[in-house]
Amino acid sequence: MRAVIQRVSRAKVTSAGSVRGEIGRGLLVLLGVASGDGSRDAAFMAGKVSRLRIFPDAAGLMNLSVAEAGGAVLAVSQFTLLGNARKGNRPSFGAAAEPALAEKLCREVVEGLRNAGLNVQTGEFGARMEVELVNDGPVTIILESPEN
Repeated sequence: MRAVIQRVSRAKVTSAGSVRGEIGRGLLVLLGVASGDGSRDAAFMAGKVSRLRIFPDAAGLMNLSVAEAGGAVLAVSQFTLLGNARKGNRPSFGAAAEPALAEKLCREVVEGLRNAGLNVQTGEFGARMEVELVNDGPVTIILESPEN
């Protein structure tokens, strides 16, 4: 499982002209599920995202988690994070999980984040979406579950 996490001032995802999820200060989490991923990967990702200390404390140091900073999470599935463009110019997505598994594990990540007490908004799985964000910092972190 791979995630691109961006600290944001605000973020919004729309699909078919309708807002599906929107947050103010918090984290935008773009989530890609690999074919070999399972529930352990989802639990790892939810735990790591919820505890990731990338918000500034009173001294300006990145010492606070999203919850400690009073932020929310916008989680958006994105299978293209598993794209491989090492050969040629057209990415291969063979490492991405089948949609049914990917949707199940994305839901598990969201549930884990909510169980950690976070306000979590989501995009629409499998839909064409537009994501708008204001990256705060900018701060962008790439995470992979241990199995990958």
